[in-house]
Amino acid sequence: MLETVRQYALEKLGESGEADTVRARHRDHYTGLATLLDTPGRSGHQHRVEQAVIEMDNMRAAFTWCRESATETAIITALRLASALQPLWLTRGRAQEGTAWFEAAFDDVTVHHVEVPPAVRARALANRAMLDAAQFIHDHSAEAQEALAIARELDDPALLVRALTACGCLAAFDAEAARPYFDEALGLARALGDDRSLSQILGFQAFAAVTGQGDPAEVLAAGEEGRDVAEAIGDGYNLRTCRWCLALAQWWQGDVSGAIPQFRDLVAESEAAHDESWRLSSLVSLGHLLVYGGDATGARAAATAAVHGAADFGEFAEGFACAALAAATLAAGDVEASASAAEKAWQLMSVQPELAIVNVTPLAQVALARGELTLARRWADDAVSVALGAHLMMALVTRARVALAQNDRDQAERDAHDALTLAANLKGYLVIPDVLECLATLAVGAGAYREAARYFGAAQALRNRAGQVRFTIYDAAHDTSVATLREAMGDNAFEAAWTEGEALTIDEAIAYAQRGRGERKRPSTGWAALTPAEINVVRLVSEGLPNKDVAARLFVSTRTVQAHLSNVYNKLGLRSRVQLAQEATRHS
Repeated sequence: MLETVRQYALEKLGESGEADTVRARHRDHYTGLATLLDTPGRSGHQHRVEQAVIEMDNMRAAFTWCRESATETAIITALRLASALQPLWLTRGRAQEGTAWFEAAFDDVTVHHVEVPPAVRARALANRAMLDAAQFIHDHSAEAQEALAIARELDDPALLVRALTACGCLAAFDAEAARPYFDEALGLARALGDDRSLSQILGFQAFAAVTGQGDPAEVLAAGEEGRDVAEAIGDGYNLRTCRWCLALAQWWQGDVSGAIPQFRDLVAESEAAHDESWRLSSLVSLGHLLVYGGDATGARAAATAAVHGAADFGEFAEGFACAALAAATLAAGDVEASASAAEKAWQLMSVQPELAIVNVTPLAQVALARGELTLARRWADDAVSVALGAHLMMALVTRARVALAQNDRDQAERDAHDALTLAANLKGYLVIPDVLECLATLAVGAGAYREAARYFGAAQALRNRAGQVRFTIYDAAHDTSVATLREAMGDNAFEAAWTEGEALTIDEAIAYAQRGRGERKRPSTGWAALTPAEINVVRLVSEGLPNKDVAARLFVSTRTVQAHLSNVYNKLGLRSRVQLAQEATRHS
């Protein structure tokens, strides 16, 4: 209707004395339409989402009327309506609006002392928690646990799937804590034949493996099954979730030239489906991938588009976009623009500092490019201390580069070999060329010229095969080492050794770098007996943090922290936190 016609009609409706009746009928009709969104089914889901988008103004009007009438029935209906629209909130990038609806409805429940049916309350709590997780907010884990307790008490399998999924999403950055929730939810979804929930859970599980564990094998296991299920039922959103995760695993495995078109396709498909959430995430990832592929201009364009599209997704999403822009501008040689973007990314993402440090925020590289080696080392140390899996192998390589710039050869060698071992175990071949170049630089300094030339030759050949380039900030040091090496060896010997390295396959290059370095056996007692995870716990405990805060900083459970501390006390023969802090000071 034209707005003037609408206003006239509303005035006449008010004069008729039937406004309340008509608005109630309107509310009930659109609540019923929304409820169809949350009904399990193998087909028609995408069409129902599209219909809800078309009717969104009517949905908002129904929700507003629920709040204005403020009766018990209306307030409960508002919660039902907010919950029913969960697929729209998640798939159309409207998590912030959905969160606002839940907050308003729960406020009304509190203000008007409404007794909400347990099933309605549990579903609303679980859905709000999942929206939080989509925005990297972890404030409502207690409410998710309440939803889980209600679902178990009601013995409602479908509701239990929802609550378990919410708990798993909120714990996604602690693999040990999240796994039981996802595993139980998957078993129930399979038993119920609920393929939509099944593909969603598998997508969340793959996402958790990307962001928290950094484990390509885990990503592939969950992502491939989730992709196949989503494709079979025509669930485009969950299909994009799984494909995004799989493309990241492809990147970690070193196939840069293969992963780039995957993200280009995801951007285009997300735009066609009006899916702003995965369009944004795919642009961010494309920006980073194009940096590795040597297209600084394309990387900057993708990252800039991500920054422009991130405003509606909350601060953390904006931080991710700014991090991609920092990487792109650094690749283009614009160090000051990169520093500005990286600092903004850190400010926006610092609500989750551990997650921000390891998830593609190039703080250490920017500091290194500016010659701020102490700061670069601090950022690199922080990343290594909290990272896992592929995130850790990338952090170790960065710290090795920084250590080389500081002439800390021992640290550089340890980090390069640790990264190499981790990459070999994970098949995370992305970092192998950088590792080989670090080892080559160390070999030049040690006078092992033939070995160094082989390393450099292997690194260059592997980059060419994968469609990968060296970061520009490392070019000067690389060129200096190669020139020194050529001069020391002479052209013929240099070319021969370089060619020998070029001929190595990736597995042969790894084996060559690892020759003579057997598995280092960790002693059973003393400081050297501590694992990296235990050292991280000791560091935070020594800063005076209680166990629950240590758990929050490391994204693990309090029980895990206590188990690490028990092991530490046994290995060091200590009995108190004071003694532990003193021992840590001696080894700092």
